[in-house]
Amino acid sequence: MQIQSHLGSTIAMAFDECVENPATYEYAKKSCERTVRWLKRCKAEMERLNSLPETINKNQLLFGINQGCTFEDLRIENMKEIAELDLDGYAIGGLAVGEPKEDMYRVISAVEPYMPKDKIRYLMGVGTPGNIIEGVSRGVDLFDCVMPSRNARHGHLNTWNGIININNKKYERDSQPIDPECDCPTCRNFSRSYIRHLFKSKEMLAMRLCVMHNLYFYNTLMEKIREALDNDEFNGFKEKYVDLLDKRI
Repeated sequence: MQIQSHLGSTIAMAFDECVENPATYEYAKKSCERTVRWLKRCKAEMERLNSLPETINKNQLLFGINQGCTFEDLRIENMKEIAELDLDGYAIGGLAVGEPKEDMYRVISAVEPYMPKDKIRYLMGVGTPGNIIEGVSRGVDLFDCVMPSRNARHGHLNTWNGIININNKKYERDSQPIDPECDCPTCRNFSRSYIRHLFKSKEMLAMRLCVMHNLYFYNTLMEKIREALDNDEFNGFKEKYVDLLDKRI
């Protein structure tokens, strides 16, 4: 907690144990109990730190993390316990670590009814555009993941028609932008063939341009999700894009 306080971040995460999956029920139960004990200590320490005159960000928010592997009863009981602590936000952790996506969605759906309605909900380490859309449909507000930047560095690029691998030979003489529907700086100024050439030449610029594109795509995705929610059109948005955006072209 002291390290996070020194960083002065907007949000600090409580210390938790993210157990391996699959784990035994007995171990997962003890891990939940341990995580709750740590959360209480983290909350007390944050209150102490925020009372000090030299603290950088006295308004730092504290999020607790829900654990319990894929056991719905453990997840629900853990969520009930941490909800009583009146934190600034609540995260669902320990998912997207190799379990089938159906298990992840099942756990989110089981936990959501017990998450405070007036607090931020955060799904940790997720994920693909389809995962994000499914998460939003289950009441999640925040996400984080290395996927857009990590995948971009390998030439795997998000588009509004699915995922392309810019290293494929079919893009060798393709003068189109990565995504004709995208207006990011990369798509406005560079062709697929040029970016593929940069990768084949082992130019660092290839990775930089592709990271810019994927991050822009994810930001635009979140803008479109918010717009669809505001206009009561989210169900139609989900139906159109939830599978399409994760499809490999």
